[in-house]
Order: sequence, then C-alpha cells, then structure tokens
Amino acid sequence: MASVEHCLYCFETLASRLEKRRGFSLPEVQKLCREYAKTPASEGSIGSSFNKKQLPAFRRLANPSSDTGSASSGSSMSLATETSATSLESLPDAADITDNDEAEGEGGEEEEVEEEEEKEDDELITESPLFVTWNTVSRRSAHRSLRGCIGTFEAQKLDLGLAEYALTSAIHDTRFPPVERNELPELEVAVTLLTDFEECDDAMDWTLGVHGLRISFTYHGRRYGATYLPDVAVEQEWTKEETLVSLMRKAGWMGRRDRWRDVELKVVRYQGKKVSIEYAEYLKWYEWARKNGKTKDGKAS
Repeated sequence: MASVEHCLYCFETLASRLEKRRGFSLPEVQKLCREYAKTPASEGSIGSSFNKKQLPAFRRLANPSSDTGSASSGSSMSLATETSATSLESLPDAADITDNDEAEGEGGEEEEVEEEEEKEDDELITESPLFVTWNTVSRRSAHRSLRGCIGTFEAQKLDLGLAEYALTSAIHDTRFPPVERNELPELEVAVTLLTDFEECDDAMDWTLGVHGLRISFTYHGRRYGATYLPDVAVEQEWTKEETLVSLMRKAGWMGRRDRWRDVELKVVRYQGKKVSIEYAEYLKWYEWARKNGKTKDGKAS
C-alpha cells in the first residue's frame, strides 16, 4: 500500500532537484516521519496521518481523485485527452508481474503502538509496480488538473522507482511542459502502488472501484494497449462497458462503438490504493525536518 511517506519522498525528490540541493533519501524520510509524528509540530498536519495513534503506518488513504488512463500502439504509450490520463514506460506480459486500527486503552498504549510499529516495519513494501501523479490544485476552487503522470508495471525498488518516476512524471511527461520551481506551491502528488495482477476470464471479469485495467488487442494488424488505474471509472461515473470502450479509444481504436465486442481483448485486472498530499503539507514537514533532522554534515540525524 502506498503511504504518506512515499508522497513526501516524491515531493522531496522534485523540490530538491528544482532547488538544486541535496534531498533526503527514502530511509531518511521514513526515519524523520517517525520522529516528526512524536512532536507537537505534527498536530493537524498531513490530515491525521501523523496522529500518534497511527504512528506505525503513517498511512492515509486519499479519496479517489482523477488520474489515469494510458493508451498506445506498441510498447511506448501516447495518450488522448478525453479524461485525466497516465503514461506507461513499459508493458510487460502479465506473467512477468507476480503476484488501523487505533490503539485502545490507556495503560500500555505506547507498548501496543511500538509492537504494531515493529510489525508494520517488517511488512513494509520494498518494491512494487507504481505510478506517480502530479496535479495542479486551484487555490480558488480546489479543482485539480492533471500536470503529469507516468508509471510502470515492472516492479521497482521503491527508493529508486519513486525518485525516478516522481521526476519523470513532473519533467518528462510529453503532454506537458516541465514543472518549474515556482509551480511547487500549487502541486499535489499522488502515489499508487499496484498489486494483485490477474488475467480476466472475459472483458467483464472485474469490479468497478476495485480493479484497474490493462487491455491489449490487435486490430487490422496493429497492436494496441492501454490502462486505467482503479479510481478512474468511478470518478467518471462510467459503467463497465463505457470504461472498456473509453479505454479502447484511449488506445487509439477507431472502430464503431457498438462493435467493440467484436474485438478480442486481453484484459488484466489489478488493484492499488492511491495516497496523495499537497505541497503545503509537505512544506510543513520539510521545514521541521530541515531544522531538526540534520546533523552538521547535512545528513539526517
């Protein structure tokens, strides 16, 4: 499952690149988050994610927000603009991708939290297929507009993969100009880690709001492929059929809408929970980390 720490690390990676400074590594971000959660400075920040009773996970599942869909012919993906969309760097065969409660009671609460923290640490994901999405958030209306989104279905070591795709989606998404430093205050980042890849028995063998889809098909001798992350169909209030037709359109299919069933689709379903934070939340954490989380040599304490 993606976490607030992953989002902070993506913001830190992009901000440090644009500000031309050394950034914190993912282990440093995780360590500083644990320390930050124990301080009064964490009160009210990053939603309830740093609440001491939620210390083990630091996880906040964001409400689904728009993002995702990718389309292409071949392995390199290019996108239409019907809906918010994501790009893919690679599309390996499905076979290549294998598969808080709050502490209660008064006395002994800290021990329970520490025990849960150790258990969570043992279960932390270290690599995963992933997507990083950047949105621009309107200060007046809070409306979100896609600013860049790129991901991969190949499992990535999170320290390297999150850093790579945080920058790739912000700077190298060809649908948008590169993000510039003065845009940082308007940004929101979302991270989705993908899990539970399964080949569908047929095109309808998936659940709205639960599964993301990756389709591939051949039409008139040309290969097509596209994906939507799990939240897209629900965000757009589509039926399953509408989702599939839209996804085929994203892939570049120009056939008659009422003949989509005539195309033999290979459909892979997958799951993934998105977590997101805005720049103001990141900045509050970073200012604390800069003052309290470094030794004299500039590294995390």
